[in-house]
Amino acid sequence: MASGSVVSGRITDEGVALLRSRIGVPQLYPAPPHYRRPGEDAFRHVARSYGDDNPLYCDPAYAETTRWKAAIAPPALVGGDSLIGEDALTDAELARQDELKGDPLRGVHAFYAASEREWWAPLTAGQRVRRRTALVGVKDRPSEFGGRGVQEWTAQAFQTETGTLLGAQYRMMYRTEREKARERRKYAEVAIEPWTEERIAELDAQYATEKPRGAEPRYWEDVRIGDPVGPLVKGPLTVTDMVCWHVGMGMGMYDVAPLRLAYRNRQRIPRFYHRDELGVPDAMQRVHWDPSYARKSGNPTTFDYGRMRETWIIHACTDWMGDAAWLWRMRVEFRKFNYVGDVQWVEGEVVSKFLAEGGRPAVDLELRTRNQRGEVTSPASATILLPSREHGPVTLPEPPGAATGLESAFTAVIDRFEGRD
Repeated sequence: MASGSVVSGRITDEGVALLRSRIGVPQLYPAPPHYRRPGEDAFRHVARSYGDDNPLYCDPAYAETTRWKAAIAPPALVGGDSLIGEDALTDAELARQDELKGDPLRGVHAFYAASEREWWAPLTAGQRVRRRTALVGVKDRPSEFGGRGVQEWTAQAFQTETGTLLGAQYRMMYRTEREKARERRKYAEVAIEPWTEERIAELDAQYATEKPRGAEPRYWEDVRIGDPVGPLVKGPLTVTDMVCWHVGMGMGMYDVAPLRLAYRNRQRIPRFYHRDELGVPDAMQRVHWDPSYARKSGNPTTFDYGRMRETWIIHACTDWMGDAAWLWRMRVEFRKFNYVGDVQWVEGEVVSKFLAEGGRPAVDLELRTRNQRGEVTSPASATILLPSREHGPVTLPEPPGAATGLESAFTAVIDRFEGRD
């Protein structure tokens, strides 16, 4: 096949150009929402999936005593791949969906590499949620791990059926060529050492001290630059952790399912399924629980989802800030893999204290996940709105562009992305 054409498993100029032609075209999401009308049980299941037992999300009677006066969803539920949101497209946008069929980079591995999220209002129980989605950026970025690489940025915005704009996110999938990843074997020398009883006891001792700040307000006036956030311990990672993750979070954008539903999914996305050593078709997603398949992707063993660490960072923020505060913005990058057997400590510090637009008392945090080898695997940052003795309770942030509807909010989200490098 001629140079520059679309080749399965390869990043070509033609494939990248075809992908770029889709920028800004609202699209149907490839999987239905895991929760169509999330309620108190969904709030609890999602929080527990990443190890959070905060009663604000898990105990409706407790939530009624807070400033929110009812159970609210943990921030991780608003956004986060295919958790919520029924597609809201116009007839004209629906008519263009044939233009978006197929993957111009088919066969090219996709790692969830970065996320930016913001939240404007709480999601309360029993509401259907509308969603708009579009590709917003395709950027060439060379990779040590897999040769040529491409950043594929997708934006989403969310609104309840009653008109409340909830939030938005940018998700970046990093596309790398599998064969080059195997050839380079960047992570081949990573060793996962067994854990002794003594070391497990040290982790258990830290787990025993952790709890959310809860009802005690963290007032803006009391915060100082350099104040620590965390550490929160997560691990050692097990396949069981990932099973529990899927119970709350669903199976993501590829809509992996069992048995007859797996057969139907194979008809929908056949290239996502490869035969295992017994000749049985199975999802490529098994890199997260099948060590032999993980090694085919250039890794020494199975590894987590980037979204897991994203929710762990959210957990550290909500534990630190207390029930009366509001997590406004967060950005996280996934620089290194988190393998089964690894521990991550979520830690950080306050780096800025200021009045945001509208006179809202706010702080910026620098955050990270750090493993037992001392490596920072996920640098992150967050902005939190705090209650104030002088300025009063938290005032929720406004959507970008002072938008009042989903389409205008989504347009503002796309414009914001286009306005930066």
